[in-house]
Amino acid sequence: MTTAESAPEPSRTGGFDLGALLAERGAERYELHTRYLNHQLPRMLRTIGFDKVYERAEGAHFWDADGNDHLDMLAGFGVMGLGRHHPVVRKALHDVLDASLADLTRFDCQPLPGLLAERLLAHSSHLDRVFFGNSGTEAVETALKFARYATGRPRVLYCAHAFHGLTTGSLSVNGESGFRDGFAPLLPDTAVPLGDLDALARELRRGDVAALIVEPIQGKGVHEAPPGYLRAAQELLRRHRALLIADEVQTGLGRTGDFYAYQHEEGVEPDLVCVAKALSGGYVPVGATLGRDWIFKKVYSSMDRVLVHSASFGANAQAMAAGLAVLSVMEDEGIVARVRSTGGLLRTRLAALTEKYELLAEVRGRGLMIGIEFGRPRSLKLRGRWAMLQAARKGLFAQMVVVPLLQRHRILTQVSGDHMEVIKLIPPLVIDEGDVNRFVDAFTAVMDDAHDGGLMWEFGRTLVKQAVANR
Repeated sequence: MTTAESAPEPSRTGGFDLGALLAERGAERYELHTRYLNHQLPRMLRTIGFDKVYERAEGAHFWDADGNDHLDMLAGFGVMGLGRHHPVVRKALHDVLDASLADLTRFDCQPLPGLLAERLLAHSSHLDRVFFGNSGTEAVETALKFARYATGRPRVLYCAHAFHGLTTGSLSVNGESGFRDGFAPLLPDTAVPLGDLDALARELRRGDVAALIVEPIQGKGVHEAPPGYLRAAQELLRRHRALLIADEVQTGLGRTGDFYAYQHEEGVEPDLVCVAKALSGGYVPVGATLGRDWIFKKVYSSMDRVLVHSASFGANAQAMAAGLAVLSVMEDEGIVARVRSTGGLLRTRLAALTEKYELLAEVRGRGLMIGIEFGRPRSLKLRGRWAMLQAARKGLFAQMVVVPLLQRHRILTQVSGDHMEVIKLIPPLVIDEGDVNRFVDAFTAVMDDAHDGGLMWEFGRTLVKQAVANR
């Protein structure tokens, strides 16, 4: 036997051991972020007491290093539609890895993208084709490019306070100046107020508008398009040969109690629809832009243009498998109907509290996308405290509610936007009545404390000092 024949075959896995690495270095997580990533993130988390160490997660719950159970009412900004580690999605990913597919050759046609496109389009019968990218902002970028090319026009309208992503094209239709400042010049764009048909008509008469992009329910502040607006806007756009783009990155896949939020209004048929987030199953980044046949055929008009718009990791097997598993679970477990029921219960119970608490102004939204807005109280004592916070920085009261929800009640939520007194609830779509009761009980306790002048106002004074120091 030769030396070559007797030598052991080298290990295909080498010396890498992920579990050992995490055991050895996991405790350094905040220091590593401070040194190598966005250094302001750990600073912010420590300031508000959110610098937790979470060890594991399942469904709508996760557990910290001490074994304490936390309720997730944030769902990774909507990514965890089915909660964390759904067994069907996990199995699909194990299966696709074990299959050792010849993925991303770029010169063949794998079956999974076509199968996922077919399943997605079944929920939008007026649409015909899909482009797969890697994120919500990529889905929006695709829609912007396709709309401008298909119409031959440069300008895209968007609604004030919209959020469509943070890459340059998506940023051009982002209605928040805090994100846009310092990144100009952007694409030709114009903001119109959500629901203002006269403003839309004025811009369309200029003849250079390719499309209007709109979130049926805006994530920032949880503001819903007024009844009839989407249908009327669609008619105006068609009259002026412009397109309607529905950004369903956060509202899509059952979040609002319909498969897509635009379907709440009869007769609305967007020309392009953007989805992402929940389609991933919480595992593999994925984005999709659904559109009409004529738009895709105009963009991909010849073999010379076959790669005129593509994504290196778009339509990869893992993402496609995750997406197919997500859609299967949604059907098998009746997720959309479940969202209607659970979301209706949560919204109704929270709305009833507006009569009890003068600091609670409004509860709005649809399905499991709910906005809780706070407002100026009537009583003199509370008005003075409210004015103190508002003078320092608008949005501090909402942060005062978010912090004790986590620190005292182990419930993770988020403020809906900078300088806004709104908390947004976008929990996993699989929460149940027990989770609803837990949140409402905790929220009631926090609001009781606020109206009684309890400990949260001490935290409010701390936030005021920090806000002033950061000016």
